[in-house]
Amino acid sequence: MHPFPHHYEVRVAARAAGAVELTVPGLPTLESQPPREFDGPGTAWSPETLLTAAVADCFVLSFRAIAAASKFSWTALEASTHGTLERIEGKMRFTRFETRARLSVPPGTDAERARRLLEKAEASCLIANSLAAERHLVAEVATA
Repeated sequence: MHPFPHHYEVRVAARAAGAVELTVPGLPTLESQPPREFDGPGTAWSPETLLTAAVADCFVLSFRAIAAASKFSWTALEASTHGTLERIEGKMRFTRFETRARLSVPPGTDAERARRLLEKAEASCLIANSLAAERHLVAEVATA
């Protein structure tokens, strides 16, 4: 890992109507539009879906790193994250992120250790740790 601090920059371009283009040198351009909940078309990523995706992706990447450091064998991890956006004291904000994870492991794997590593990954996710919202993990370990 590179020494801290790390810096990230995303460039954004938009016209009066239509998609917003998000660019980072060397990466594919993403298009963003308001979600249906904000009267958008619901056909593109939105800031709300990008944030929720970042929580889910960070959880999975954190688990991958923790499992590797722990020499823990696993075969697949599927996760979905549900973000709840509410109006609190006149301001809109995410109040909760619930991640549901299903980890597939080889036969004979210690399921309790697998759960602990999943919980450690959830607690280690730098994206979720940067947010004020409540977090909840529902973990399932299955033999593949």
